[in-house]
Amino acid sequence: MANILLVDDDAPLVNAQSEFLRRAGYTVSTAANGKEAMDLVADNDFDLVITDLIMPEKEGLETIAELRRIAPKIKIIAMSGGTVMIGAKDSLSMAQMFGASFTLAKPFSGQTLITAITQVLSQ
Repeated sequence: MANILLVDDDAPLVNAQSEFLRRAGYTVSTAANGKEAMDLVADNDFDLVITDLIMPEKEGLETIAELRRIAPKIKIIAMSGGTVMIGAKDSLSMAQMFGASFTLAKPFSGQTLITAITQVLSQ
């Protein structure tokens, strides 16, 4: 199965999603922000990065752009619930422009996540 990096500053969400993905057979590493994610990418061989867009230290769009520069073969799924000023749809459209392979608007089901992962990894 695929080696996935899950990046989000919402610890309860990360714990739930990573456990769900492990039970589905994936190898999962986690990071709380883009800076931690890039440190892990430098030392590991990930097939897929699933990243939130709104995070401290290094947000998702910056992380996606950097991933595209240093590891262009890694697949990327961007996820977001949006903000008061920018809705999820707008921020996810920007994520695709920055190089995300697929986007998910929060909240989403575990099955939706698995379907997205399967689709992205088969591309």
